[in-house]
Amino acid sequence: MTDDAATRERLQLDRPHGARVYDYFLGGKDNFAIDRQAAEHLLEAFPGFRTAALSNRMWMHRAARYAAEQGITQFLDIGTGIPTSPNLHEVVQEVAPEARVVYADNDPIVLSHSRALLTSGPEGKTAYLEADVTDPRSIMESDEVRETLDLSKPVALSLVGVFHYLPDALKPYDLVRQLVEPLAPGSLLIFSHCTPDFAPELWERAIQVYKADGGDAQVRSKEEVTRFFDGLELVEPGVSVPFQWHPDQQTQDLVAKGEFTDVMCSLWVGVAKKP
Repeated sequence: MTDDAATRERLQLDRPHGARVYDYFLGGKDNFAIDRQAAEHLLEAFPGFRTAALSNRMWMHRAARYAAEQGITQFLDIGTGIPTSPNLHEVVQEVAPEARVVYADNDPIVLSHSRALLTSGPEGKTAYLEADVTDPRSIMESDEVRETLDLSKPVALSLVGVFHYLPDALKPYDLVRQLVEPLAPGSLLIFSHCTPDFAPELWERAIQVYKADGGDAQVRSKEEVTRFFDGLELVEPGVSVPFQWHPDQQTQDLVAKGEFTDVMCSLWVGVAKKP
């Protein structure tokens, strides 16, 4: 195999990757033609993708800050995506400078930009590993997790915009359970997921075109998303659309302008505590 062919196979350039499509929606440059094609096809099917991506990222910042304000200083972010400042560690270290963060993603492009994820403040620490959410053991038993986090103390587990890429065949509910199980009581699950609830016909078309472009995805109803929190104690306001979860002034302004709506965001989000 030639070097070019090996690189293409490693980067999986024959099909779109969620991290790179998300990067395109956020206006980033770290994506390839296959990702841009898939993203444009998705926008034709459902024009809200850029708005959904923005609301998801803004919510992640608020949820991470909330966790730090609750006294959590350890974070495990799986499905990190391509670095976009402020990254999670930058948000939480503003609240808790000693915060320690492990990032994990399965896209080699994220690895190539991981220096941006390793710019921890002097009191804290960050680490990065290339790993897949479908193999929880490889993450939880990794050197990066063992050397950066103390699993006997609470951890905030961030699974933001990841599980709509996992169809039921991959047993997503079992995967979340396996990731939460090793965490100490008092840990938090920070979770978001695309939903067809507000525009079912548009989302059915979007999933069809994404699969036609070589991707895979499965969006889920509020009831199905709520199941991911089974056994955990949901933080108020429970499972909600992102702009209704502890909104800040910027979020409220976008709602007032009519830019953040149920249909255009089409996400269910939530934060829950392990008892």
